[in-house]
Amino acid sequence: MKTSISTTVILLVLMFFAAGCANKSKQDERALAQEDVKAKQLLQGIWLNEDEEDVVFKVQNDTIYYPDSTSIPVYFKIVQDSLILQSSSAVKYSIVRQTEHLFEFKNQYGDVVRLVKSDNPENEFAFMRKQPVALNQNSLIKRDTVINVDKQRYHLYVQVNPTTYKIIKNTYTDEGVEVGNVYYDNIVHISVYNGASKLFSRDFKKSDFQKFIPQQFYAQCILSDIVFDHLSSERVTFKAYLPIPDSTTSYVIKVNITYEGKHELSV
Repeated sequence: MKTSISTTVILLVLMFFAAGCANKSKQDERALAQEDVKAKQLLQGIWLNEDEEDVVFKVQNDTIYYPDSTSIPVYFKIVQDSLILQSSSAVKYSIVRQTEHLFEFKNQYGDVVRLVKSDNPENEFAFMRKQPVALNQNSLIKRDTVINVDKQRYHLYVQVNPTTYKIIKNTYTDEGVEVGNVYYDNIVHISVYNGASKLFSRDFKKSDFQKFIPQQFYAQCILSDIVFDHLSSERVTFKAYLPIPDSTTSYVIKVNITYEGKHELSV
């Protein structure tokens, strides 16, 4: 009898487990079915601002491309009358109206943006050979400074080395759509000599200055340059510049180098 009861309990548990798995599978199917495939198909093509007839973006399969070469392509989907862009984070825009040749949605400010589909094949040229290009020109910069103090000759050497490390800064198009612009970070080398004697030599990266930059802004900063500031009886002082591209925000951090070859960062 006990064996029969145990068997029954096990069977009931297995039935509930199977039912739970089936429900989860159905929920997953419903989540996938939420995406409006027809609306996505209607959005394929090149879209223009109705007023000025400027090219806004091109939709191909599940990706939106922008004519601005600094803006990276973004994956999108349409779910329940919302256009969802999957950039660094999901951004949702409410769709007001959509037809084969008209697309209206609300931007981040709540304004209705009205786009019309292009039938001009020449608009394809706006997207030819478009790769994300950083606005800073990735230039190798070399800077030498010679200072004579109390019969001592100091040679200060700074070299800004471009890297391939990408910094993505979110910004907005004229239509109020969030896009990611691409920039590249730098590594800056500093050497200090007294005559022929090397006092200091080191590469500086953005991460060296992280504790001086608010966490919410750090990811979008680049190490732009380190520039000689002044020389005293105790140290040589440089200033590191870490701006957020295309904004007025910039962090300036002092790099103090002693004649014993040690360095200290301060604001």
